[in-house]
Amino acid sequence: MRELSEQEIVRREKIEKIREYTNPYPERFETTHSLKDVRNLEDGTKDIKVAGRIVLMRKMGKLSFLTIRDIEGQIQISIKLDMVGEENYKFFKENFDLGDFIGVSGEMFTTHTGEKTIRADEFVFLGKALKPLPDKFHGLVDSELCYRNRYVDLIMNEETRNRFKLKYKFIKEIRRYLEDRDYIEVETPVLINKPSGALAKPFTSHHNALDIDVYLRIAPETYLKRAVIGGFNKVFEFARCFRNEGVDATHLQDFTMLECYCSYYNYKDNMVLIEDMLKTVINKVFGSLEITIGDKVIDFSKKWETISFRELIKKYVNIDINEYDTKEKLLGIIKEKNIELESETDIGLLGYGNLVDLLYKKVARPMMIEPVFLVEHPISLSPLARANDDNPSLTDRFQLVINGAEIVNAYSELVDPIEQMKRLEEQALLNAGGDEEAMVMDMDYIEAMEYGMPPISGWGMGIDRVMQVLTDVPNIKDNILFPLMRPTEK
Repeated sequence: MRELSEQEIVRREKIEKIREYTNPYPERFETTHSLKDVRNLEDGTKDIKVAGRIVLMRKMGKLSFLTIRDIEGQIQISIKLDMVGEENYKFFKENFDLGDFIGVSGEMFTTHTGEKTIRADEFVFLGKALKPLPDKFHGLVDSELCYRNRYVDLIMNEETRNRFKLKYKFIKEIRRYLEDRDYIEVETPVLINKPSGALAKPFTSHHNALDIDVYLRIAPETYLKRAVIGGFNKVFEFARCFRNEGVDATHLQDFTMLECYCSYYNYKDNMVLIEDMLKTVINKVFGSLEITIGDKVIDFSKKWETISFRELIKKYVNIDINEYDTKEKLLGIIKEKNIELESETDIGLLGYGNLVDLLYKKVARPMMIEPVFLVEHPISLSPLARANDDNPSLTDRFQLVINGAEIVNAYSELVDPIEQMKRLEEQALLNAGGDEEAMVMDMDYIEAMEYGMPPISGWGMGIDRVMQVLTDVPNIKDNILFPLMRPTEK
């Protein structure tokens, strides 16, 4: 049993006093206005009913002021002895603390200092906070405490509240954009038989009722494609995805991925869609297409550049991947140039495509600030993407990179089941050889493909990642409402 602070002891004692007067945890309170909208009412408006958490309070002899707040807004309340009665006023002064919930009814007016205020004629106790809020002048500033106690972070820090409101408005506007263009939002399974849809190490579990091992999905891709096979021409999903990999400032093991597929599109069609969608949504959510990120201003209104994988790596490290076109050759030149790559898996166990990807992430991606479409990826890096008709060693794929972060990954999809079978066999061999990020064979997906697929292009966007870039925060956890943390006792 943890030891209670003096304030916590006092607050628990107040609970018993409140019970003698009223229920400290009532069932409901009917409001007439939200805290976001109530400030727009004209002075003299009567019979207003609002509720919220007390975050500021000044108790005085016969007149007290308090501010109540929720995620959307706040309003000042005045409680006056001759308006609520002596007994009620005494109850208020003796029993209400910062953090408690209160419901009030009254009339709108503006104070001499210009503050919109509700003059309460009645109030109701709506909930006691047994723990005190942090000091109002310092709030909650330690980042780890903010992650662990996000509820307190939201109560105390306006910047945090605004950041999450932006995130969910961003999601809403993307959903609206896609639905306005006849995309249908669907659901796909989280527990799956085969870890497919991306190159990543999966989480494993066991399904007791079926007595089978299962995986948490690393991407919804192959199931969304099954939906396309079934006749959904335009589909999308905001999918929670799980990848059993390392944690750093831009990666988490569980995150929200938006994936979207359109029949009869190729990847170039989706480059047009993505550019228009993000420009439209960013302008609606942020009110501008010029976003300040650190000491840089990124202008999203300009036409976005397109550059090939080969050109990019040649530009930054002078290695031509057309010349160093095998794993052995590429490893040799990397060692010769003393380039240190970062990988949880021994780089000697990686396939050629993953090696190219690590090289790009090390030498080029951090330099890409303005929005850039990266194209012409090696085919071994893209086992689910369509091979280019003119150069089968490359795929019809693009990634959108902004400020050194991969925001969107997109393909012209591979719809040939025979070719898909061949590529998954190659991936399965890599996986068996120790590359834990390589895919395994998925015969159920191959069988679905054998029923026939139209031309398809699809894309995925990490919602938490794009919001990290747009809101200019140092850690992706700053945009995760409740990130997983190691227990404090560990």
